[in-house]
Amino acid sequence: MNSEIKMINESYRKIQEHPCYSEKAQHRFGRMHLPVAPKCNIQCNYCVRKYDCVNESKPGITSKVLTPQEALDRVKEVISKHHFIKVIAVAGPGEPLFNEETFETYRLVKESFPSLMLCVSTNGLLLPDKAEILKELGLSHITVTINAVSPEVAEKIYSFIIFEGKRYEGIEAATLLLENQWKGLEKAVKLGMLVKVNTVYIPTVNEDEIPRIGELAGQKGAFMQNIMPLIPQYKFSHLRPPTPEERGGMQEKCRPYTKQMTHCRQCRADACGLLGKDLKINEMASEDKGKGE
Repeated sequence: MNSEIKMINESYRKIQEHPCYSEKAQHRFGRMHLPVAPKCNIQCNYCVRKYDCVNESKPGITSKVLTPQEALDRVKEVISKHHFIKVIAVAGPGEPLFNEETFETYRLVKESFPSLMLCVSTNGLLLPDKAEILKELGLSHITVTINAVSPEVAEKIYSFIIFEGKRYEGIEAATLLLENQWKGLEKAVKLGMLVKVNTVYIPTVNEDEIPRIGELAGQKGAFMQNIMPLIPQYKFSHLRPPTPEERGGMQEKCRPYTKQMTHCRQCRADACGLLGKDLKINEMASEDKGKGE
């Protein structure tokens, strides 16, 4: 009986203390992204990772790539001052599962801070192979970015993927990526991890696919879907982002299938603090320099 109560309490905590999984939690609990994963194994047509501005908030941006040890030192420093940080995540600036530094970072953090929740954001290409390792390392939350159901649409969104040392393009790349994304999602759910599906809303490209993504994600056991507006850049720089009304309408279409996240901030790879109230990256960097880095 006590073990059942403990499991219920832990499941409740995984939701109520994670700022992305609970809208109320965003005002009380913070997350810390560790930018230890610079390499990426896919090229999204909306992604540019080489630019950085401290006032800019978008995925794939970091002021500095950290080593696993530097990441642990940063966690120790931040946790000592800011006890509201409950979640440690790796979300880039590349693909976390394509970088061995990601797994070493989780090992170090788990050893020093076993009570913190661990989270990862992935494109899903390697998730079927890495899900069990992530579970062993103590990860409780997985975010998978899935932007299409049909390979014909996915082909328009991705320029290429790299899988098992080989480069794939076109419909072959799209098919392989989608297969692994859905397979990895199912595996993570079966392993008991909470899964959130991120979907970039790209007008004229994937709007008809998004309700299908929400339906399939719900069927496969995803906890939540997060529909994010396109940030026009790279090959999609000529496209416009969806309006707030369009995004809200799309969320309503998907809500019957999957719980919708409505408070996403499209965070940087080195974001730290409460959602929308990040600790100042410049201040942390200057503190590092003062220590002789």
